[in-house]
Amino acid sequence: MKDSKNISRSRAQESSAAIEKMYITMRHLFNRGFYKPMGISGDTLREALMTLRPEIYGNIAEEKVELNGLLYVIERLPIGIEECRFINLTSDEGYSKSHFQAIVPPKRRRNCYRIDEEQMNVEITRGRSDIYDILTHLTFIFIESHKIRNRVLLDDAGEVSRDWMKLELAVSQTKKLSLVEKEKAISHAANILGRTFEEVLDIYDAFGSETAPDRFLQIIFWLGKLAIEEIIDNNKRTITFSPILRERLGHHIHGERWATNIKEVLKENGLINRPIHVISANMHSVMNSIFATTVLKTKFKDKSDFFIYEELSKSGADEVRNKVEEVALKHGMISVLDDSGTNIDVQIFDTEKINWANSSFPTAKRGDKKPVLIVMDYAFGEQAYETIDELLKPFKKDTLLNVESVSIMGKAGILEGGKGDIMIPNAHINEGTADNYFFENELTADMFEGNDIAVFAGPMVTVLGTSLQNRDLLKFFHESTWGVIGLEMEGSYYQKAIQSASKIRKSVPKDIKVRYAYYASDNPLETGSTLASGGLGTTGVKPTYLITIKILEQIFNTKQK
Repeated sequence: MKDSKNISRSRAQESSAAIEKMYITMRHLFNRGFYKPMGISGDTLREALMTLRPEIYGNIAEEKVELNGLLYVIERLPIGIEECRFINLTSDEGYSKSHFQAIVPPKRRRNCYRIDEEQMNVEITRGRSDIYDILTHLTFIFIESHKIRNRVLLDDAGEVSRDWMKLELAVSQTKKLSLVEKEKAISHAANILGRTFEEVLDIYDAFGSETAPDRFLQIIFWLGKLAIEEIIDNNKRTITFSPILRERLGHHIHGERWATNIKEVLKENGLINRPIHVISANMHSVMNSIFATTVLKTKFKDKSDFFIYEELSKSGADEVRNKVEEVALKHGMISVLDDSGTNIDVQIFDTEKINWANSSFPTAKRGDKKPVLIVMDYAFGEQAYETIDELLKPFKKDTLLNVESVSIMGKAGILEGGKGDIMIPNAHINEGTADNYFFENELTADMFEGNDIAVFAGPMVTVLGTSLQNRDLLKFFHESTWGVIGLEMEGSYYQKAIQSASKIRKSVPKDIKVRYAYYASDNPLETGSTLASGGLGTTGVKPTYLITIKILEQIFNTKQK
């Protein structure tokens, strides 16, 4: 008999098990209807997150409070959530028709409503991935809040440190703090957080806004205050899932409304029977790639196309952006703003109405039946399956759509290379299950050579959430025979919907073409290059437009001038 005493799991195996445990636990808690994150019911989630130690949450396993991870999370949660003891996840249940003002986080499109001093409602209309995202972020900030509590609570009777009393005094001010008051408060906050004065000072303003410049102090105070009350008064924070959300989730309620609305617009404009090309991208690159250079050629004389695209991408460039949009709307573009709850806007381009001689594709070959482009904004995780699955279904059960291609452009984490590099996948692997989807990608790495951007080709892993990036697991995927080049959140869900529609349900042509290309937003294997280290800035402009142009060149069977 072989000795089995020394069998141990690698960090990659531990991490994989932790992700699976989180996934199962979150679904269990959802079915249960409520749980207390810092109580017994939240133990498994906390333990799994501490085992996983995702890169984005930095020093989650250390005593000091993680500042970059906290900023990343706070930007994706509604303002004021740190003050709320009760967080209620709901479906779209009519709050938009009430007196409650919608609160939309700066970096994540979801409607949230502050019901009273203690309760925040968060609308979930983008599927399970939205729930995984929120619960992971909340688990993180609650863990951090108890780090604060551990450093300021001196005994079980509720005595607190001097630093905490001074922080409370600063937070109670109704006016903007003077420089001296601010630096005094930062000094006390740094002691509470286990951070240097300089570290806190460097990140302080990133948490603030024009209306709340000292929000950093508010966040730290309220996180600590509620954590202290959980221990002293046993007032546990509670997360609940509304009965309507639990009833609707997984039934494509929002995706069906979204897809039906698009097909109605196609029908109204006589486009339903034309060849259709679906493109998942942002709401500017296709429009700008077709129209911008000719619309703005006099304003940016002798400038390259990519220079113009960078100018259009800058904040405050509303005037030039509006000029391009105005021309596009007059030449075949129909804007379909979302009212289904998916938060996915759409643009429809009738190529018959485009003046191609005055476009970036003057030699476009469109055939007898002029194609229609449906450009949809980015989906979120599992929502990709819901939306594409519904879009590829027949209109009113009997009108099949002639969808000739589906093209996906997205942001992704890269495992070899850096921000702004391009990834061309040939397969998507589901993290945690190893379910895999192989496909023939119409885009190849060769097409992108010679543009001063590194290009990588190979399989990509579809992760449960960006907040679960783990160095050990990603290194395993990259360095083993899986040979994974990057990670993203939607690829396998898109491909699952496309395969079922074309190969099994026969609702779209069997020979439908697929195109996938991603540009790198971060490298989670490099210290200081995770998503928490900041955005792409203008680094993402060139790869975004390069991918868009290659997709359009294939659809129009042409080369850009």
